[in-house]
Amino acid sequence: MKNKIITNSKILAIILVCVGIQIGCKSCKEADDFNVIPPPEPDVVNTAFYLTKGDQSVLFAKQESGISSYYENNYATINVSTSEEYQEIDGFGYTLTGGSAIHINNMSSSARAELLNELFGVDENNIGVSYLRISIGASDLDEAPYSYNDLASGETDVNMDKFSINEDKKNLIPVLKEILAINPAIKILGSPWSPPVWMKTNQSTVGGSLKSEYYDVYAMYFVKYIQAMQGEGISIDAITVQNEPLNPENNPSLLMEASDQAEFVGEHLGPAFESNSIETKIIIYDHNADRTDYPISVLNNSEANKYIDGSAFHLYAGDINNLNDVKTAHPDKNLYFTEQWVGSNDSFNESLKWHTRELIIGATRNWCKTVLEWNLASNSSLEPHTDGGCTECLGALTIDGDAVTKNVAYYIIAHASKFIRPGSVRVDSNYLSELPNVAFKTSNGETIVVVLNNTDVQKIFNINLPSESITVTLDAGSVGTFVSTNLL
Repeated sequence: MKNKIITNSKILAIILVCVGIQIGCKSCKEADDFNVIPPPEPDVVNTAFYLTKGDQSVLFAKQESGISSYYENNYATINVSTSEEYQEIDGFGYTLTGGSAIHINNMSSSARAELLNELFGVDENNIGVSYLRISIGASDLDEAPYSYNDLASGETDVNMDKFSINEDKKNLIPVLKEILAINPAIKILGSPWSPPVWMKTNQSTVGGSLKSEYYDVYAMYFVKYIQAMQGEGISIDAITVQNEPLNPENNPSLLMEASDQAEFVGEHLGPAFESNSIETKIIIYDHNADRTDYPISVLNNSEANKYIDGSAFHLYAGDINNLNDVKTAHPDKNLYFTEQWVGSNDSFNESLKWHTRELIIGATRNWCKTVLEWNLASNSSLEPHTDGGCTECLGALTIDGDAVTKNVAYYIIAHASKFIRPGSVRVDSNYLSELPNVAFKTSNGETIVVVLNNTDVQKIFNINLPSESITVTLDAGSVGTFVSTNLL
């Protein structure tokens, strides 16, 4: 910890506090153990502090109290070292589902512009969402299943003559164009829930597998999708091969085993991208952290490996730390966190803690370049959804007409997206179970630290930053983002 000069007034304040505490406990050391010594009066510091409390009394607001220059104490310390770098960040954001796009597109033009600027603008008053996931065809949060090549029963279209993204032109594409006008650099990931049903073994939007005789045709489906979106001025930065390939119960959905995904990528999709000069990244898996054997086995396939940028994950099962196994097995490949939903019956407090600890902190500490919440918006009835789709998925926003309510996922992402801009690099910090944290270095010389008080009591702790050392008070279950300008 850096040496600091403590003023006489501070020494007196600390002595008086200790004397008072000794009346009610055995020693000042015992008081330290219970985190009851308050900090001195706040000093002017060069670190900004943004706070969200689990009781919702403070919601992503800049604080003028609860932070001071470091003073001598025995509290836990988070030490940040910007000299040890890890992965570069692509961004933080949400899935812009078809349903989300419907609600946003149906707003009045003025209300929609205000909302989109707040979400995607990068100035002082906005949260700077920098990464979006969209569905290739319908997801289960569309009004009904559809693909870009739906045919009458018994028909096929191996030349993709009837391919069309017209369904997306109703709501999704207009909203994306408005977003791109605000932030042209935003990155977009596309994920399919199901191929056209005529390509599937069961001829249904639910479950079934991709017929091997259509592997080349389905690869061309991806190519035409990327080209069609580019024709609308929308660049698809990356695609995942299949959303939740081991979940054939959703509507839409597809079962795609690891061996099938390796064959499809290595012998069909990768070569199709190469021959058509498609530079969109190919990302595999896109499912839970309990089956890291799936992406590892696909990456072990030498033909598939050469076309793959990395693997994507959800956390409905497994441990976030399992992702490190994939990075260890294939250190040259990237990791992405692409989906986690908040349940409509989940408490704000517990969701704030869990998602911040496991995703904003846990996923990035385990090499993920993105963290995306599911989903951006629904209405107060949690609609739309397909027959069999998610009926309890709470959007980051609830939109009814022009009325917008911000839910917990909005604040979870805001604590990262506003400050940890694309191109930022994760740096080293010591992990504390009571104060989970993660640190980043931005391209403009700032150091960002996100900290969760993972306990049921108020915590006082120190952060040793490159530019200064600070002492912070954080209430139980609260999240703080600390933005420090590097003065060295």
